[in-house]
Amino acid sequence: MDSTQQAEESGPDARTRRRVTRLAKEIGRFAAEHGGSTDAHLEYLGQRGVRIVLVAADGEWGDLVAPTREIAEQAAERAGATLHETLDGELAARIRTGPYEWERMAGIQLGGPGGGNR
Repeated sequence: MDSTQQAEESGPDARTRRRVTRLAKEIGRFAAEHGGSTDAHLEYLGQRGVRIVLVAADGEWGDLVAPTREIAEQAAERAGATLHETLDGELAARIRTGPYEWERMAGIQLGGPGGGNR
């Protein structure tokens, strides 16, 4: 292997490709476990990166964090996810929440887990 090949396999572009590949696999696995397709919405998290909100065909949802919007977009595209500009309307209505989410939301509003002050 010459020095050019080594640089291509170990440089910043290689790191980006590995991140895109890893995230795309996770998105694909999520989609396969929940009906075969998924929609995605990207949310900027500041210095932390970009949150990829996933909504599956069966209403399950999840999220991943990518270091940049470019990586998030490439991963979603590679996984075959449909990107949406906003997380509202039909997409938001498909999200199925369970007891865990409701307890967390109540806990946040009321000062702690389980919806009460302890």
